[in-house]
Amino acid sequence: MIAVSGVRGALAKARFYVREFSGEAAYDRYVAHARAHDPDAEVMTRRAFERARTDAREADPREGFRCC
Repeated sequence: MIAVSGVRGALAKARFYVREFSGEAAYDRYVAHARAHDPDAEVMTRRAFERARTDAREADPREGFRCC
């Protein structure tokens, strides 16, 4: 039993880091923040959130140069 819980813990940590590194967790944080501050407000869909995030990243020259 101890080995199984150790493996589960390691997998949970790995999943956390992969989600943080890939940016997938950003939408979850956005939804939690939006619901906490105004539960009646409409929350962007994941697609709209990612589009707005990409547009903001491309508009900011400090985020790096994108040629294509």
